[in-house]
Amino acid sequence: MNWLDEICWDASGLVPAIAQEAGSKDILMVAWMNRQALQRTLELGEAVYWSRSRKRLWHKGEASGHVQKVESIRLDCDGDVVLLTVRQLGHDPGIACHTGRHSCFFRELRQGEWTTVESVLKDPEQIYT
Repeated sequence: MNWLDEICWDASGLVPAIAQEAGSKDILMVAWMNRQALQRTLELGEAVYWSRSRKRLWHKGEASGHVQKVESIRLDCDGDVVLLTVRQLGHDPGIACHTGRHSCFFRELRQGEWTTVESVLKDPEQIYT
């Protein structure tokens, strides 16, 4: 059996993928992968996702330079979530979010309201020129 066949792909042929920073263990982002994205990730050693909005493969960092070097690929117990341990490159500290922040999880629920708890490290206008 091919290792890709052991993944429980959804009806659209996708699986959620969590990117976790190797050093800090921060959860940087959640994206989607199809079979080709996961295969390319393994081949390149860099994260490649499936962009649902663009309907195409998306090599993380292709526009921003914020590449994710993959250190390990794990599959959860149900086979329906992939965990990538990555080194976030392109800026120090690493920027994973298109908003210019370290992590996409920059809002925290505080007293019934979403509060921004991470600052912008680099203006997105300077990243995506």
